[in-house]
Amino acid sequence: MPLAPITHPLLERAGLRHGFFTREGGVSTGLYEGLNTGVGSNDDPAAVAENRRRIAEHMGGTPDDLAACYQIHSAVARVAEAGWKGERPEGDATLTVTPGVICAVLTADCAPILLADPEAGVVGAAHAGWKGALDGIVQSTVTAMQALGAEPNRMVAVVGPCIARDSYEVGADFQDRFDRQTPGSARFFAPGAAADKRLFDLPAFVLWRLEQAGVSDAAWTGDDTRTDAARFYSNRRAYLNGEADFGRLMSAISLG
Repeated sequence: MPLAPITHPLLERAGLRHGFFTREGGVSTGLYEGLNTGVGSNDDPAAVAENRRRIAEHMGGTPDDLAACYQIHSAVARVAEAGWKGERPEGDATLTVTPGVICAVLTADCAPILLADPEAGVVGAAHAGWKGALDGIVQSTVTAMQALGAEPNRMVAVVGPCIARDSYEVGADFQDRFDRQTPGSARFFAPGAAADKRLFDLPAFVLWRLEQAGVSDAAWTGDDTRTDAARFYSNRRAYLNGEADFGRLMSAISLG
């Protein structure tokens, strides 16, 4: 089965090589069946390496061209001047002005964001779980891209497959934290199944954070990772099913 990454018109219009890769086209088996790229998972390391090689090849490069952080749910954005050749500095976003560098993030319900200022020749990939989105990974990524010559009003951004509102039940105390730290975020919460539960709209919140950072030309692909087991890995789904582990999806962008 060939790789079947999701692409988006905003980034296609900019002429950028990109993809939100699904489970399709990989060699992993069992719980990880498909294109698992999670080196931190308990999958066969050889299968993970082959899956990552296939994505790098699809993106026009090799695994040495990948620049993907050891993700820590932070607001740390890093610049890659060349591929990292397997090194993984801590952080949650990678950006570059170097053609051939493949900026990538891994997710399994968190929101992957691919960003670009085509005129300035700057691209980036960010990992935004609820904590990173709340603590500022979007703003720090946009700021770091500005330091390389990008302008928010010229940038485009696409939020990829992630857990959607109706799949993401949290406690009321979760909303309290958002209310304290980001006034105005109450609209991204809806009543849950019980009085002390809420439904959190992560993709809409991330789009709001992009708007706050000055990036208005942004969209979400509309894919819910929890509900589509055939195409996506999901931390929440694995937990609810009592599974011991889960795979990770890769999203990537490059200048060519």
